[in-house]
Amino acid sequence: MFPPAGLLLPRELLLITDELPSPADFLLHKLLADHLKHVRGGGTQSRCIILSTVNDPLRWKHVASKANSNLDQHIASQRLSLIDALSQLQPESTTLRPLYDVLHANLTAAAADEGHALVILDDVSSLEWIGFSTADLSRFLRALSALCRKSNAALVIRHHIVTPGDPDDLLRHLLQLASHHVDVRPLSSGRSGAVSGEIALHAGACCPPASQVKMIPRSTALQYRLTDAGATFFNKGTSAGVL
Repeated sequence: MFPPAGLLLPRELLLITDELPSPADFLLHKLLADHLKHVRGGGTQSRCIILSTVNDPLRWKHVASKANSNLDQHIASQRLSLIDALSQLQPESTTLRPLYDVLHANLTAAAADEGHALVILDDVSSLEWIGFSTADLSRFLRALSALCRKSNAALVIRHHIVTPGDPDDLLRHLLQLASHHVDVRPLSSGRSGAVSGEIALHAGACCPPASQVKMIPRSTALQYRLTDAGATFFNKGTSAGVL
């Protein structure tokens, strides 16, 4: 049920926003698993590159193992690169160029592959919290987006919402770059044992006019429940029948 077909295409940027009570880790892992499954099933040599500012490789591997996915196998075959983004930056660094360079090197190595690459930046908010300005991050994100378009790669960026209902400048910039925006939020009515949160899907400023992806407005947001193996998705009011 989610994500819909056609949501994550080469040369497009998918923005995922979440909040502290409803982290979107499950969605990032699902996108990764779906991409690796497609690679394995389709016989292509497509790669996935994860620039992580918050989760170390062991965390990614642990979560993937619950869904019967062996990331070590993909790393050994060079289908997956897990990069600790903060380790690429010097203490008190004032430039994000090293992050751009390491991604450029990985995409260059993937240039001969038959399939398209998937790049995941998890997350951009942490770079802001450690001192990079909105202007620095905006330039970096524009360069990152342009590099992925040039390399025929799909780009996923997660941004944490700190003040719901009050978009910050970085979020506004991301919305201008994105083709689609997945908004993961907690239930407005509060916590529920059967429902972990809800998802809306909006068109971004760069959404292709011919896109066949069906948007999900906040008024009819898709709900989900987290399980050990991932997430179960269902329409509002149907959790009892699904669960």
